[in-house]
Amino acid sequence: MSALRVPLADDGAGALAIGEARYLLIRPETLAALQKAAETALGPRAAECFAAGGRAGGGKASASLSGSREDRVRRLMDTGAAIGWGAFALERLTAEAMVVVVRRSPFAEAYGPSTTPVCHLIRGVLEALASVTLAGAPSVVETACAAMGADACRFETRR
Repeated sequence: MSALRVPLADDGAGALAIGEARYLLIRPETLAALQKAAETALGPRAAECFAAGGRAGGGKASASLSGSREDRVRRLMDTGAAIGWGAFALERLTAEAMVVVVRRSPFAEAYGPSTTPVCHLIRGVLEALASVTLAGAPSVVETACAAMGADACRFETRR
């Protein structure tokens, strides 16, 4: 995990951490099955539940970042890539807008073919990041998704 400033540490007692933040390894298929079950139970509201989970984790991670807007965005994207959330690329960043492209999203790959975007956890993390790095706390929309046949997942801020 060379992209991380602090390596993933195993405490030998069942916990993995990056610095002070605890992590867990979970197969993407497990999350995809959970997401599909939530969609069956909740319909379209399930997407917002998963985005809320992403916002919670992303908010905690974003709050721990310092430096310029670009430094914070790049560090969060580097961490996302290092923990297996895909290959993040920052396409655009201004004081009011951000566009992020993610290749190899494990969420899209594990979910399989879909008619709608499925990377709600990533969207939530990026919304949390946008809320602390951009003016006006914009929402984030997944405008392309690999599960829908796109080459990559694309996330854009919206007002």
